[in-house]
Amino acid sequence: MLLLWRDVAWRAKGQRRSVGSLLSHYLAVKAAIWLGKRQCLRLETDAQHAKQAQEETLLKRLRKNANTHYGRLHDFSSMKDCAAFRERHPLTSYEDYRELVSRVASGEEGVLTAERPSILALTSGTSGSSSMLLSTRDTSSEFFLQGVAVCLGTMHRAFPATQSLQRTLKLFYRPSWHLSEAGIPIGPNSSSPGTLHHLFNLYTTPESAFQVPTEPEALYLHLLFALKDPSVGTLESNFASTIYYAFCTLQERWQELVEDVERGRVNPGLDIEEVVRRSLDAWLRPDRHRAAQLRAQLEQGFQGIARRLWPRLNLVLAVDSGSNQVYGERLREYYCQGVSFYSPFYAATEGLIGVNLWPEREPRQYLLCPRSMLCEFIPEGSLEEEHPATLLMDQVKVGECYELAVTNAAGLYRYRIGDVVKVVEFHKQCPIVEFQYRRGQMLNVRGEKVTEQLFYGALRRAVALWPGAQLVDYCCAESGILGPSSGGSDPHYQVFLELKGVRNLTEEQRYKLDHCLQEDSAVYKSFRLKGSIGPMRVQLVGGGAFRDLRARMLSSSHVSPNTLKMHRVLRQRELVGFIQGKIIS
Repeated sequence: MLLLWRDVAWRAKGQRRSVGSLLSHYLAVKAAIWLGKRQCLRLETDAQHAKQAQEETLLKRLRKNANTHYGRLHDFSSMKDCAAFRERHPLTSYEDYRELVSRVASGEEGVLTAERPSILALTSGTSGSSSMLLSTRDTSSEFFLQGVAVCLGTMHRAFPATQSLQRTLKLFYRPSWHLSEAGIPIGPNSSSPGTLHHLFNLYTTPESAFQVPTEPEALYLHLLFALKDPSVGTLESNFASTIYYAFCTLQERWQELVEDVERGRVNPGLDIEEVVRRSLDAWLRPDRHRAAQLRAQLEQGFQGIARRLWPRLNLVLAVDSGSNQVYGERLREYYCQGVSFYSPFYAATEGLIGVNLWPEREPRQYLLCPRSMLCEFIPEGSLEEEHPATLLMDQVKVGECYELAVTNAAGLYRYRIGDVVKVVEFHKQCPIVEFQYRRGQMLNVRGEKVTEQLFYGALRRAVALWPGAQLVDYCCAESGILGPSSGGSDPHYQVFLELKGVRNLTEEQRYKLDHCLQEDSAVYKSFRLKGSIGPMRVQLVGGGAFRDLRARMLSSSHVSPNTLKMHRVLRQRELVGFIQGKIIS
């Protein structure tokens, strides 16, 4: 018992916490270490036999759902191997499931899955309107065991300091749920801290604050309780964008927050229920010493502020690839200088796709999970074919790009998810991939198909040519969506940039972005030289414009702040008009 307590005390790093809180945290960490090691070993075994694991996963799905309406329609019971399934079942898109999902939502059983879905999950809508997909107990358990547990094991191995009992600032916002006709919850497919109540001992934010329904108020409370604790060890959220916007809010409201720490209260102007306020006030005591520490650091500015507020901060845990790359870079360069980052998953509403076993690698690389979903690969050169051939994990080639089609545990079969990945190498018999782009987020006014990755690379090079400029955020629109307000007769791109350090650019500087993209894309250059595509129109928007755009996107959809990804190509006229209203030059 003495040795146990010594270990607890060493991991506590001098924190003043109750014995019960520390023991609960200690047991959770020990359980995570054990489970992480076990699941990592299982993944290594599956990676060695990826083809076998994929076939077993598929046949398990087909057997379980053979007696559903969909299973009978496609005669799942007669399919004895992967080859038969791929030969007889076509590739699918959301339109193949829309009516079937509606039947599930209305209460019909056994339509797509043998088990009743636990939720009807809304996608983030980055490639168009949000879709509604089924999520089952199987998809949740797969995500936890093959995703969360493996990434915890990787995190503890790569960043040993995370095995301490330092608390985590977990930025999570209560989703807005509504019910289908049959009473099935409809909302985001993201796990909530409230699913296991003892885990609240791991977080700086008290349990009642996670129940606050509005994002601005919840964010204020997350920041307040994190600022109180000088020993915070990890900053965690689904996406780097959420952490970035939290620091933006801190920069705006730090004086109020420090005053609350000093007085030991929740800001009286915060719009929260009185019962929640009383519960949170009970956690607070006046702390002039901590307030003085905070004020001294915050008055010096915000460059490297994370480590100055929390000197023992070990890690930022959030996805910072794909559309979140710009936020990850901004955090590393400014707010979180010197802090390690770990981008743990590659996942979608459809399910877990891959895990990052190599946190130090950039660009981020993910090992595909052989027992999560059957993955098929459509070669990039065949994406526009009506019935493209697919490859399996053991057939893909290093250096090639493919769109993913998945068969999951929740009623999707050979479903094209729209993500294009690049195979960078193999781990044993399993592909390691880098995310490249979403098909629905390409710029395409003449068939040139400029991907998000290609455009962002050109944009980064252009910004480096603008003295004093730092990129905060960006999005684009195709001129066709704007009509007469596009400002040019030839089809072209409208580009909206939020920059720090400059408020205007010369026409010559703006043209550098167009020139950089021509250097990177021979197809775009060809269209530009022929005059088929006009020059880009580069517009600067005011500070905070993209935070306001994000708020507008949330208010006009059912997407949760936990799952929203910034749209790099705006497809809705209303959103384009909104960002146009933020133009300053």
